[in-house]
Amino acid sequence: MPSILPTAEAAPAHPVVKGVANGSSNPLLANVPNKLFIGGQWVDAESGKTFPVLDPRTGEEVFRVAEADKADVDKAVAAARKAFDEGPWPRMSGKTRDKILVKLAELIEANAEELAKIESLDNGKPLAMSKIADIPLSADHFRYYAGWADKIHGKTIPCDNMLGKWFAYTLHEPIGVVGQIIPWNFPLLMLAWKVAPALAAGNTIVLKPAEQTPLNALRFATLCEEAGIPAGTVNVLPGYGPTAGAAICRHPQVDKLAFTGSTEVGRIVMREAAERIVPVSLELGGKSPLIVDKSVDVDKAVEQAHFACFFNHGQCCAAGTRTYVHADIYDEFVQKAAARAQRRVVGDPFEEATEQGPQIDQDQLDKILNLMSIGEREGARLMCGGKRHGEKGYFIQPTVFADVTEDMTIAREEIFGPVQSILKFHTTEEVIKRANQNEYGLASGILSNDVNFINTVSRSLKAGTVWVNTYNVYESGVPFGGYKSSGIGRDKGEYALEAYTQVKAVYQALEGEPDWY
Repeated sequence: MPSILPTAEAAPAHPVVKGVANGSSNPLLANVPNKLFIGGQWVDAESGKTFPVLDPRTGEEVFRVAEADKADVDKAVAAARKAFDEGPWPRMSGKTRDKILVKLAELIEANAEELAKIESLDNGKPLAMSKIADIPLSADHFRYYAGWADKIHGKTIPCDNMLGKWFAYTLHEPIGVVGQIIPWNFPLLMLAWKVAPALAAGNTIVLKPAEQTPLNALRFATLCEEAGIPAGTVNVLPGYGPTAGAAICRHPQVDKLAFTGSTEVGRIVMREAAERIVPVSLELGGKSPLIVDKSVDVDKAVEQAHFACFFNHGQCCAAGTRTYVHADIYDEFVQKAAARAQRRVVGDPFEEATEQGPQIDQDQLDKILNLMSIGEREGARLMCGGKRHGEKGYFIQPTVFADVTEDMTIAREEIFGPVQSILKFHTTEEVIKRANQNEYGLASGILSNDVNFINTVSRSLKAGTVWVNTYNVYESGVPFGGYKSSGIGRDKGEYALEAYTQVKAVYQALEGEPDWY
């Protein structure tokens, strides 16, 4: 497997961003600042610290960025506070914000080739997937919320009772300074999911990207400058969770917290929010069931289930990792699912044929290997995979387990890797009960040609999303979020705006002062 960085010939022909001198020898990173973005300025961390960005194909350092901690968070929150309390962004008309967000979407599209390559270098996902999914969906998200910027409004409410008559109306106002912490599995797209609705509603932002994948968040900040987003409105602070992340969660001037990541860390964020009584939205882990009915075309169902589980190397919170298959087709499905996984091409994400690149880092590699080992010890039947792929980088063999039961660790815990667990079921009532027998409730799927089965199961699953005869569809206007331990609130669509606005009620007397005063 070749271990190559994109060459100078493959780099986009964009000028170096003004003021950026990052010391990188990789031409692809020429436009990526290695500093913090605070108050419209590129600055070093107060401590002077930096941290490495590793290429997951090799485990080798490819870049260094400034490491934010509490002192930098204090500066960024102060800048965001000033931008919210005194700056133009919350005071602009919705139509003006609309135009700027459209410009930002257009800039993402204009730089799509560069952003896709940065995404694949940073995260390890196949370049083809970055090009057709991550970057276009990110641009679409900003364009979608640009359309909402001038449509966020309240209602007029008639008031007439025995005491008098009033005119009442509601205002939907931006909530203030928003602290946002995003994960590494879809670096730019998760940024878009968080930043776009918050900006459309008129908020200011302090954003911490995952320490594993800070590159496109920094490049995005340069596009914010180019689009005309006022200084202090968006602040980007690469850093670690226990330092920068914790400081954002605890800061008394942060009015709202939004987090996407593991359920374990989500509980910590929620506790911090509870201490200060600030609203919090959480998009957390999942262990999503995909239910395969006996009425399906088995070959087609195998391919759909493979995509549901292995998309983005299995590093997807909604991944359909619990594959429930009806007993009548179970044996055939298991054999064909294993054969499909064995055909999956694992390799360099910059190679055209690659379907699966490396996992994100050594910690994730070790976690997946450990859980696969536990699966074998607990009695699951290993059909294929189960080991590391190659000797360099963070590659995992696509893995399929059969004869999995709900009491097994691999059926309960989120693996976040390319591991499919196949479970057998016999009746509709049984599979509904078993599918819901999990602490998570983020997403789910049904593969069936029986409309009665589809309607019964889709209404019975305790999950925020149900995909029917498809999987991993993420439309900007459709809400996404979870039941149970999978989170609170919704990203995407009109519903996400509720997380970034306050509702104010205003009463006004219509006939002077009431006579009961």
